[in-house]
Amino acid sequence: MEKPRLPRELLLSMGPGNTTMIVTEFIILGFGDLKKLNPLLFLVFGAIYLVTISRNFLLVALVITQQGLQTPMSFFLANLSCLEVCYTSNIVPKMLVDLLREIRVIAMVGCIIQLYFFGTLGGTECYLLAVMSYDHYLAVCRPLHYPALMHRALCGGLVIGSWLSGFTVAAAFQAAMVSSLTFCGDNKIDHFFCDLKPLQKLSCSDPYLVNLVCMSLTALVTLAPFGLTLGSYWRILSVILHTPSKIGRQKAFSTCSSHVVVVTLFYGTLILVYAIPLAGQVPAVNKTFSLLYTVVTPMCNPLIYSLRNRDVKEALRKLGI
Repeated sequence: MEKPRLPRELLLSMGPGNTTMIVTEFIILGFGDLKKLNPLLFLVFGAIYLVTISRNFLLVALVITQQGLQTPMSFFLANLSCLEVCYTSNIVPKMLVDLLREIRVIAMVGCIIQLYFFGTLGGTECYLLAVMSYDHYLAVCRPLHYPALMHRALCGGLVIGSWLSGFTVAAAFQAAMVSSLTFCGDNKIDHFFCDLKPLQKLSCSDPYLVNLVCMSLTALVTLAPFGLTLGSYWRILSVILHTPSKIGRQKAFSTCSSHVVVVTLFYGTLILVYAIPLAGQVPAVNKTFSLLYTVVTPMCNPLIYSLRNRDVKEALRKLGI
């Protein structure tokens, strides 16, 4: 076990007998109340991480190599799988290392970088899920025009736009966060990674300004793509309800059901963590729901799509998997 050490802090004298501390690194408390279970948690989360990486990479490999999966939705799905690998890899490896350490320290710069990629990849997923919803809308509501509308150039543009939107909006978010947050006191983050709300609690900046900046930019990242997603499925639901054929309704529902489950898991956990006050105030609840969208959901997404997608199941059958 490594030797405990005190975190570095920069001491600035403000006058006789008055000294303030500028935080240069943070202590990640992680699952501090479950220290005896750390080895077990390491094994469980390590296994989940390996399954997540292997399943998502397998899905990407299938889309690249199997002729039957050369479709717009499979292309979007492969990008989502790559995104999930990056998303969970931003958090889980550091969390696994911290489970084996007595003192879990992260530098200020490292914390900001982790928060940046967390926001970037989360924002990109919001936009990519909206793009996939639009693809389903065209497939269900305009099936005869779908091949002409969802052509290769448009698919590539939508994916590139999703990634660029996530990265640029997150960059603006990060710049606003760095300029509005100042840390000069407690440096213990009661979480297993550098998340927004725990950092807000540690900040000695004006809480009103910090909340205003955070809420404005969070709304920009999530509400626009979420609105597009809801609008797409509202139109899809309207078409399904007005479809006279039972087989037609079942086919339309089968086309969208897996994506609806993924969207519900993703936005549901985000709402529970960031929109409901109780979840943000109770660290144990916050950590539990955060585990869902950072660890569990990236593992489940490829399984959900595999179970509901006949083309993916057929490709797996051909490979004997």
